[in-house]
Amino acid sequence: MTFDVKNKTVLVTGANRGIGKAILEEAFRRGVAKVYAAVRNTDSASPLVAEHGERVVPIRVDLDDPKSITAAAATATDVDVVVNNAGVMKISSAIGDDAIETLQFEMNANVYGLIRVAQAFAPVLKANGGGVFAQLNSIASVKTFPDFATYCASKAASYSITQGLRGTLGAQGTHVVSVHPGPIQTDMGAAAGFGEIAASPSMVATATFDAIAKGRFHVWPDPMAEQVGAAYQSFAENIVEADMQESLA
Repeated sequence: MTFDVKNKTVLVTGANRGIGKAILEEAFRRGVAKVYAAVRNTDSASPLVAEHGERVVPIRVDLDDPKSITAAAATATDVDVVVNNAGVMKISSAIGDDAIETLQFEMNANVYGLIRVAQAFAPVLKANGGGVFAQLNSIASVKTFPDFATYCASKAASYSITQGLRGTLGAQGTHVVSVHPGPIQTDMGAAAGFGEIAASPSMVATATFDAIAKGRFHVWPDPMAEQVGAAYQSFAENIVEADMQESLA
């Protein structure tokens, strides 16, 4: 299912910095008409408005606040593409003293937040002809790193939900995209100590819109992600992306 974003309306969660900001900028390079910058504090989107004018519409979305998400969906009724980029990460191993609390925090934003956004915007996308729902997952969705075990668990869960959305939203004509970056040059990446191995956020933005244009589900946007994706490709094509309904009947 290919999709041309030119002259369309896009909503990006966490659009004020990092990958979200890069996605917003790439959206305008691709010719979109308007971007809703969905952020916790709308004042943080002021520099985006100063740069792009009225084509940027700040709108409050806090993944921890379900009411903010439903209110945003009631306002942004013209959305054609939703990119759920916002997420959180803490550093904790599976046996860390704060592992349970950290996992609860990460699951609430990274998984429950995804579900809330999908529930709120699925009817909007359907009403506007189907459109696209893109979810920022991670290579941590398919590979657990010991020092980030709880984050990896939350991203594995968000990837699982994204696979479910692919089937559910696909039935209403909405193309779903699952983006799996490796270490990226963001505030989150710096806090995690990724340093020189981190890739540019622009690589994620470009690869995401390429996947939207070409109708692909999986996106492995940077050098480390490409290595993981190459190893994962057979499973992805033959299991994740395959129609297994008949074999499970």
